[in-house]
Amino acid sequence: MPLDQSFTGRTYPPQTSYEVSREKIREFADAIGDANPIYRDPEAAREAGHPDVIAPPTFLTIINLASINAIVADPELGLDYSRMVHGDQGFTYTRPVFAGDVLEVTTHIDAIMARAGNDFINLRADITDAAGQKVCTTRAQLVVRGENA
Repeated sequence: MPLDQSFTGRTYPPQTSYEVSREKIREFADAIGDANPIYRDPEAAREAGHPDVIAPPTFLTIINLASINAIVADPELGLDYSRMVHGDQGFTYTRPVFAGDVLEVTTHIDAIMARAGNDFINLRADITDAAGQKVCTTRAQLVVRGENA
């Protein structure tokens, strides 16, 4: 069943906020195998010009994934999760993410299209801090393989 193209343009407001902790940053850095001290040591981060430990560039996947999953799980969209693959992901930062940040995600469906029997859905998430200032915009493309793919 093709995706419902009327979902293009929909916006999903934040459901909750996420407080970034030093421990979560350290755990993420461990998971990706990055030993950079600015991800672990507040003093090393300050020496590098940051107010606290900094999150690795792909750290926001943690909070972005929950917003994507909420869209994917919407039964009205018609997305068959068993046929979905992740096609692309990108991050455009306004500023780094630091321990202590409280972030919210607003997600948008920018486009839904069909090509070669597959459906493509382009998502954008605007991530803001507690003051409402944009921290990062993420983009993701999901591909739902067609029945004959």
